[in-house]
Amino acid sequence: MPVPSSNKPISTSRSVWRLAWPTIISNLLFTTVGFMQIKIVAELGTSSVAAVTTGQRIFFLVQALLMGVSVATTALIARSWGARDVRKAELVSWTSLAMSVVLAAVVSIPVVLAPGALAGLFGLDAETTALAASYIFWLGLFNVFAAVNMMLGTVLRATGDVMTPLWFLLFSSVLNVLFAYLLAFGVGPVPQYGVGGVALGSSAGAALVTTAFFIAWWRGLFNLKPPRPLSVDRGMIRQITSIGGPAVLEQGIVQVAFLVFFAIVAHFGTVAYAAYGIGITLVAFPIVIGFGFGIATATLVGQQLGAGQVELAVLAVTRSLRMCLVAMVLLSILLAWFAEDLARFMIKDPEAIHLTVVFMYIIALAQPFMAFEFTLGGALRGAGDTRFPLIATLCGIFLGRLIPASIFLLLGLSVYWIFAVMLSDYVIKAVLLLHRFRSRKWLEVKLGAAN
Repeated sequence: MPVPSSNKPISTSRSVWRLAWPTIISNLLFTTVGFMQIKIVAELGTSSVAAVTTGQRIFFLVQALLMGVSVATTALIARSWGARDVRKAELVSWTSLAMSVVLAAVVSIPVVLAPGALAGLFGLDAETTALAASYIFWLGLFNVFAAVNMMLGTVLRATGDVMTPLWFLLFSSVLNVLFAYLLAFGVGPVPQYGVGGVALGSSAGAALVTTAFFIAWWRGLFNLKPPRPLSVDRGMIRQITSIGGPAVLEQGIVQVAFLVFFAIVAHFGTVAYAAYGIGITLVAFPIVIGFGFGIATATLVGQQLGAGQVELAVLAVTRSLRMCLVAMVLLSILLAWFAEDLARFMIKDPEAIHLTVVFMYIIALAQPFMAFEFTLGGALRGAGDTRFPLIATLCGIFLGRLIPASIFLLLGLSVYWIFAVMLSDYVIKAVLLLHRFRSRKWLEVKLGAAN
């Protein structure tokens, strides 16, 4: 049975970057797909942009639930890999994959059966709601494929193989955008399906690549293979649930809170709503840089704690934080500098352009604080400390975002004030996570063996 080639933990800026850059590229590809979907439907009008924005938020909510399993999988596999326990890593991978498929299938039921009701939660006009429902329905049909792709990428990255998921995501992104365009506008014998065609085309293209990804893993072509014989260990399920539960709750709360925040923004009209959707699509590019460092940090922390190298785990976090801060500060400057050019590229409506620029200025100020959230949150989760990030998220979301936004809405203040509360959300989370990191209590978390 293959084992990791070396048990020597190395915690340097180079090792952080080696894990981070392919993950950053992977996240950029994923973000580019969302960006291109918005760009494609922008030709169909503001209502279409608002519809896709709504559909993407519902999709992110479903994905957020799967991220809880992904967090637990990263922590368990990284520790097992660092301790050279390949058999356990394989068992975790298969168990996590099975749990993700079941979870995706269950949450897809309301998405497929009641897309109109979900779209109606945002209080948009009838045309936009109908378009969003079409988009949500077609995405829901392919949720299981998205779950398989996410989990296979997670298990490989946890072992340090960040290139394989990148290649598969590259092919997936190309087919995703190509099929989305073809079905949105129709080419030759292919009919025009509009907004619904974007969801159907993108999902079908990604599903083809996911199928190839699964077959390659099933045939044992990667460094982490399916366990033989196949088995789903109940003790492992409990362990994944224990570690991933707070992360599932955290991500679920985040996405639900974002939906509520979208609904608050929707009170200011379709133009403000579309501008917010365009803004979060644009700022997703620099944000995924932070995600990349967060995943790299979680992997290194898990591997080094598994190898018994506590101080090297701490060193990996500090170096990752430093690199992430530099990257996100530079990107925030670029984002603010080119805010108007980017907004004009995405949409032609003058009012939507103005509101998008305002949003981007505010979010640019928040990005240095996001660097703390991504790297320190990743460190805690990689160590198995998933409860404190949940606490920090609750404080930021409710005390920093939803409560102030609701108050400002009741007071009749402008949408500028609603956008501004995002900054306090990220500041609160950054402060709390930094306090937890400095306390070193996250290093004391024990991951018990499966029964």
